[in-house]
Amino acid sequence: MTYGATPLGLEGVQFRVWAPNLTELAVKFEGQSAVVCPMTRTGEDFEVLVPDARPGDLYTLVVNDRNRPDPVSRSQPRGVHGPSQVVDPESFVWSDHDWKGIPLREYIFYELHTGTFTPDGTFEGIVSRIRSLKELGITAIELMPIAEFPGSRNWGYDGVSLYAPHSAYGGAYGLKKLVNACHREGLAVVLDVVYNHLGPEGNYLAEFGPYFTGRYQTPWGRAINFDGPGSDGVRRFFIDNALCWLIEYHIDALRLDAIHGMFDFSAVHILAELGERFHEQAERLGRQTWIIAESDLNDVRIIRPRSVGGYGLDAQWHDEFHHSVVSYMTGIQRGYLGGFGRLEDIQKAIQEGFVYDGRYSAYRGRHFGSSSVEDPGDKFVAFVQNHDQIANTAQGCRLSELVSLERYKLAVALLLCSPYLPLLFMGEEFADTSPFLYFTSHTDPILASAVTEGRRMEYQEFQLAGEVPDPQSPETFRQSKINWALAGEPRHAAVLRLYRHLIALRKRWPCLANGRKDLTRVDIDEEAQWLMLDRRDPDGSRALLVCNFGPLNRRLPLDTRESDWQMVIWTGATTYGGNPDSPPPPANLSKSPGSIEVMIAASSAALYLQGRELSA
Repeated sequence: MTYGATPLGLEGVQFRVWAPNLTELAVKFEGQSAVVCPMTRTGEDFEVLVPDARPGDLYTLVVNDRNRPDPVSRSQPRGVHGPSQVVDPESFVWSDHDWKGIPLREYIFYELHTGTFTPDGTFEGIVSRIRSLKELGITAIELMPIAEFPGSRNWGYDGVSLYAPHSAYGGAYGLKKLVNACHREGLAVVLDVVYNHLGPEGNYLAEFGPYFTGRYQTPWGRAINFDGPGSDGVRRFFIDNALCWLIEYHIDALRLDAIHGMFDFSAVHILAELGERFHEQAERLGRQTWIIAESDLNDVRIIRPRSVGGYGLDAQWHDEFHHSVVSYMTGIQRGYLGGFGRLEDIQKAIQEGFVYDGRYSAYRGRHFGSSSVEDPGDKFVAFVQNHDQIANTAQGCRLSELVSLERYKLAVALLLCSPYLPLLFMGEEFADTSPFLYFTSHTDPILASAVTEGRRMEYQEFQLAGEVPDPQSPETFRQSKINWALAGEPRHAAVLRLYRHLIALRKRWPCLANGRKDLTRVDIDEEAQWLMLDRRDPDGSRALLVCNFGPLNRRLPLDTRESDWQMVIWTGATTYGGNPDSPPPPANLSKSPGSIEVMIAASSAALYLQGRELSA
C-alpha cells in the first residue's frame, strides 16, 4: 500500500493521502506536544515523512480545522470518530508460508458473524472453534464484514474505515492471528466486503475526494462514484482495499456484497478490473484465490469470462436455490418468496440454476434474469440459510424453527447433495434455536431512531408476528449469540451427525462434488410430493437422493437397471433423530431388469450410492 501511514523503519513513517478536494492538509499526532506536520501537495496527493513517528502512534488528519481519521487507516482503536493508529504490516510473524489455498470446487463455506459466533465475540474466539469446524468438514470460513463500524455491535455493512479490522473484534493483529490459525488447520478464509456504499456514521470520505455520486441511488446510502469525474482515484481506493486483504492479511477469497448496488458504465466495469488485479496479484504470490459476488440480477455476465463480455468473477450466490427450497418447505409466499413454492422451482434451481431466467416475475413486475443452464455448479454458492434470509423474517427465525426437524433435514440433504458449492450459516449444523436479528450501536440518537424505523418498514412484508426487535437494543445483539450448549443435546447432536456424514460423503464421492449440472437430473411429482436427485460422474460413480416431502409413507419408483445401490444415509434413522417407528428404506438394491418401488417414510430422504469413492 502506498497510501495511509507506511512505517519505514528508522526513517520514520511516510503519510500519503489522496485528497483532490483539499488545498491543504496536515497530520496531527496525539500526545503532550500535539505535533502538527503540514503535508506537501503533489498533484492530487498530500505527503509527508515524519522521522519521529513510529508504529503505535495515534494521529488524525487536519481537514479545514477539523480532526478526521485517515481514509486508509489500518487501525481505529477509539472508533470511527477517533484517531487513526500507525500499524506496521510487517510486524506479524506468519507461519503459513506453505499455504497456497484450495481449489474453489472444494469450498464448503461456513458464514459467521464475529461478534455473535462466540461468547467473547472476537477473532480470538473464532480461533477456539476452528477445530470443531474442521471436524464438521468445513473447508472455508466466511466472515461477515469486519471493517470498523460505529460502536461495538453491527452486522458490519455500516463500515466506514474499510482498511481497519474492527477494534472490538481484535483489530489487525487479531485478524491475522485468525487467518494464520485457519491456514494451519487447512481452512481457507473468505472476507465479506462492502463496495457499494459506506455507513452513515463516521463517513468522512466525501471531504477528501469525489467518492460518491448523485447519479445513482442505493437503498443503503450514497452510491460510490465508479464512473464519473475523479473516479480513477475512487476505483484505486477500492481495488487497493481488495489487494490489502490479499497481501497483508492473506485472505483467500472475497465475497462482494450486493454488487447490483455498484453502478459503472465505464468501458471496463469496476468488477472486471478489480477481479483482474486481484488474480494477477494472487498469481504473483503463488496462491489460489477467488472473488465471489452477491447479486440480485440473475445475470450470468458476472461469472462469464471477459473474452465473451463477462466480468470474469469466479462465482456468485444462488439466492433462488434458497427461495425455492424455503418457500416450498415453509409455505411462505411473502415478498420475493412469492414467486416460488413449487417442487418444479426446486427442480429448476438444481438442474439449471436461475429459476427466473427471463420469465415474468410478478414480484418485480417484469421479465427478469438470464439462463445459467450452461454454467457449472461450482460457479454458484447455494444455501438454505444465511444472515439476510434468517433476519428477513423480522423475528430472526432460523429454518429449523419454521419447519419440523424432519423437513429441516430434507432441506439439508438437498443442499449438500446439490451440484453447487454449499454454504452453512453459523449454528445451523446443530439446529441452533437462537435467532439472528439485525443489530446496530449508532451513537447519533437521531440516526439510531431512523435505523429502527427503517428496519421496521423495510421488512414489514416478512413479519410473522409481533414487533420488529429494536436494532439499537443490546438485548437484540445478545439474543443473536450462538447457543453452543445445544450442540450436545440429543436432538441437536443428531442433526450435527447428519451434517457431518453428508459433508464427508460429499468429499469422498466425485458424483456429489463435481459441480456437473450437465450430469444432474431431477425428477418430481408435484401432486405426490416427491423428488429424486440423480448425480453422476464420468468415473462411473452415481448418487441418488430420494425425497418424500409428503405427510404419508410412499412407494417411489427407483431405476435399478444399471447396477446395485447401497443406502448410505436415511434422514429418518434414529441416529439422525428420526422416529424409531418409521419404516426404513431397503439398505441395498440389487440390479434388476427395470425399476422397483421402494418405500420412503413421510418427510424423509434416502441417499443411495453406487460405483467408486475417492481413496482416503
